[in-house]
Amino acid sequence: MPIDPYILLLLGTVGLAALFPARGAAADVASGASTAAIAFLFFLYGVRLSTREALDGLKHWRLHVTVLACTFVVFPLLGLAARGLVPVLLTHPLYQGLLFLTLVPSTIQSSIAFTSIARGNVPAAICAGSFSSLVGIVITPLLAAAVLGSSAGGFSADSLVQIVLQLLVPFLAGQVLRRWIGGFVTRHKKVLGLVDRGSILLVVYTAFSEGMVQGIWHQVSPLRLGGLLVVEAVLLAVMLALTWYGAKALRFGREDRIAIQFAGSKKSLASGLPMASVLFGAHASLAVLPLMLFHQMQLMVCAVIAKRRSHDALADAGEVTVPAPAAPSRTAVGTGSRSR
Repeated sequence: MPIDPYILLLLGTVGLAALFPARGAAADVASGASTAAIAFLFFLYGVRLSTREALDGLKHWRLHVTVLACTFVVFPLLGLAARGLVPVLLTHPLYQGLLFLTLVPSTIQSSIAFTSIARGNVPAAICAGSFSSLVGIVITPLLAAAVLGSSAGGFSADSLVQIVLQLLVPFLAGQVLRRWIGGFVTRHKKVLGLVDRGSILLVVYTAFSEGMVQGIWHQVSPLRLGGLLVVEAVLLAVMLALTWYGAKALRFGREDRIAIQFAGSKKSLASGLPMASVLFGAHASLAVLPLMLFHQMQLMVCAVIAKRRSHDALADAGEVTVPAPAAPSRTAVGTGSRSR
């Protein structure tokens, strides 16, 4: 099962923040750089998202509505239901982080990759991930403000202005400028991919530095982390089952069910981390921990499922090769082998 190398980099960044947290003037510089990095990230998201492709995908509206309902309705309802696990399995800060992860949009790249491996509807997965990211720019902060209350900034004018300036305005600017710089971004996507991943590492370092300075990590014990992993495993299993069998009940074909399962059961680390930094501020480190753990868990589990779906598809198509019986040797033909 795969371990995402980027998760190792994130964990290394957390370790760096634990050993050498930014303090004083360095913290102010890191905070300013993190704010600029978040704006740049959402600017790139706006440039990369093809509005035309998204509009073309509306033809398959039932599938996209199903994925959006799983992402922004079913997931949050399960998150709210998990409130009963406090304080038995989860502390309140860990629960806040768990609830936040249920609000973030779905992934794009990994949903497409797993759908392709499983021989599902790849164009539908592309559109579903794009729709989820686009809707999440607006819906996720509003849902977080509604269900998390003051811990996520509430509905104050300052927090809403901050969300608009750091998330929505850069995204819209990217959409507007896509016509002129979209080709450049596509040609240099590898370099820019390193830039945006580096930006996320900076956001993580800043958030965890603030957490270390404030001493909030003393609230987390190994036992609580174990409880969090158990809860997240159950959450992922429930969503994988609901998306697969629910899509079957809605009479989707096999390829569409695969796209719904992978797009509707996953959460985006790339979108969630910067959003958490904006919404939670100094408490962002505990808020993003459940999302980081869930991200790795979903990659490992979905990789296994995708390979199994691929094998099932080949078996249904009669393309699974069965080893042919070995041809008889020349010495075995006729009266028997030659012996001296």
